[in-house]
Amino acid sequence: MAQPARSSDRPVRILQVTGSSAGGVRRHVHQLSAVLAGPGGHRVLLAGPADVIEGSPVPATRVEITDRPRAGDLAVVRRLRALARAQPVGADLVHAHGLRAGALAALALTGLRTRLVVTLHNKPVGGRAIQAVSAILARIIARRAGAVLGVSGDLVDWARGWGVPIVERALVPAPPPTRPGTSIPAADLGVPPGEPILLTVARLAPQKGMGLLLEAATAVAAAYPHARWLVAGDGPLREELTRAAAGGPVTFLGARSDIADLLATATVVVSTSEWEGQPLNLQEALRAGAAIVTTDVGGSGEVTGEAALRVRCDAGEVAGAVLELLNDPARLERLRAAATERANELPTTSEMLDQADQIYLRLLG
Repeated sequence: MAQPARSSDRPVRILQVTGSSAGGVRRHVHQLSAVLAGPGGHRVLLAGPADVIEGSPVPATRVEITDRPRAGDLAVVRRLRALARAQPVGADLVHAHGLRAGALAALALTGLRTRLVVTLHNKPVGGRAIQAVSAILARIIARRAGAVLGVSGDLVDWARGWGVPIVERALVPAPPPTRPGTSIPAADLGVPPGEPILLTVARLAPQKGMGLLLEAATAVAAAYPHARWLVAGDGPLREELTRAAAGGPVTFLGARSDIADLLATATVVVSTSEWEGQPLNLQEALRAGAAIVTTDVGGSGEVTGEAALRVRCDAGEVAGAVLELLNDPARLERLRAAATERANELPTTSEMLDQADQIYLRLLG
């Protein structure tokens, strides 16, 4: 990968901070940290919970930032402040990922000259109490951050009202594929030869719309009773969803290391999420040249453009779009060709690094 030229006369000392994440945020933080610390690059330390720093490509230290407020948050603020001030030089800049991590980092940097960048990865979803807490966290960040990045247009629009000097859409590329996918025999997946294979790649969490998926799968099975809807991924809802899907057209595969092969095998790739930023699974599906149906939420449409059938977050519309493709092989092939073309327009790791470098250097003068 070609590295953009660095315009600083010395490496920037960067503390990357993030809360708990088992999904795309962890992958992005690892990827960003790795390219920042690449040849001729910066000095990067990653701070976060055990599940984030495991396998870190840069030096890392454990800091337990949780998803919800807790009594230990004061200790987290003190720990982040100590890391930012660590002798002999400390951090020039802290880049926090997520609303809570951003607010805790902002509090930790009170009175320090260290610059702060915050990337928003998720939209606050919930009742009035959650929205009220989110507004407080946003105000804390707004008072301290020099730049806020949002992974989708709606997050960028939200942050524009905070009065932060720099607000941009973050570039979050999927990691480059290590190899092209190879089709898996249908029998190995429990699917009769010649029958459609629908595939969803997602963490089994509420945001991913698994209830909607089960409902849509039942509607598709009425027209294609031997089709299988495969779901690759793990998460807190796996046991509950496996029970709910028993005897039906959906098979939960669990965590898989052969996603590229599954994408190459699928007739249609489907995303039923209730909200997404720049979903890596859709980027991977585009690179695989897959026919895609996705709920048009958050940044999903910004990723796929016209190279997918985009529908509302409604089981009937999801099922209708899937059936439309299964019943029209010519359109399905056109969508696959559009996916391959769209994949060439996705952000690259080099562009992500260039964006980060420019923002950091603007803040550091």
